[in-house]
Amino acid sequence: MATFVLVPGAWKGSWSFEAVVPLLERAGHTVHALTLTGLRPDDDTATVASANLDTHAADVLRHLDRHRITGATLVGHSYAGMVVAAAADRAGGRIARLVHLDAYVPVDGESCWSSTNDHFRGVFAAGAAATGYGVQPPRGGDPRRRPHPLAAFLQRVRLTGAHALVPRREFVYCSGWEDRTPFADLRTRLGADPAWVVHDLPTGHDAMHEDPEAVAAVLLRDCDRA
Repeated sequence: MATFVLVPGAWKGSWSFEAVVPLLERAGHTVHALTLTGLRPDDDTATVASANLDTHAADVLRHLDRHRITGATLVGHSYAGMVVAAAADRAGGRIARLVHLDAYVPVDGESCWSSTNDHFRGVFAAGAAATGYGVQPPRGGDPRRRPHPLAAFLQRVRLTGAHALVPRREFVYCSGWEDRTPFADLRTRLGADPAWVVHDLPTGHDAMHEDPEAVAAVLLRDCDRA
C-alpha cells in the first residue's frame, strides 16, 4: 500500500483535501494531509511574516521524519509545487513519486512570483498591500482560507537536482480555467518530456473539491508501483 503526503496550495490548509483523503484511505492507503506554517488557524502575525519557501519545505521534511515515512507519494497543489520540489530535493531518496497537481514545477532559482503570470502577480501584490507580509486570499472561495506568507511567494527555490531522481514524476493539468491558468506552457513542455507523465482533467483549479473522484483516480493509478 502507498503512503500519500498531500500539501495544499496558497491560502489553504489540510482541509483542501478533505474530499480526496477518504477516497484514498478507502482504497487501503495511508494519507497525511499537511497545513503549512503560517496557514494554521493559531499562527500569529510574526509566524506569517517570517515563513518562507524554505520553512514550508522544512514542514514536509519534519513530517517525514516524525512519521518515519519512506517511499512516499508527495503531492503538491498549485503553489505547493514549489514546496514539494524543494522537499523532494532534500528528502534523501524518501520520495518515490512526485505529483504536481495543477502546480508549479520549478527549476533552480525560480520563485512562485517569477513562475506565475501577470494575473497572479497582481493578486499577490494587491493581497499584500495591507500588511506587506501576508497576502490576503482573493475574494470569494472557502472562508477557511488564511493570509499566505508573501515571502513564500517571493523566495527563489534552491535545487541541487536530486528531485529529478525521484522515480516517478507526474503533472496534472486542469484545463477548466484556461483564461487565468499559469500552467498552459508548462503542460506543453512537460508533455514533450519523457521523464514526466502528464494527466489532463477538465476541472477548474480547485479540482480536489470540483471532482475529488477524478483526482483520487489519478493518484490511485498504478500507485502500488511507487
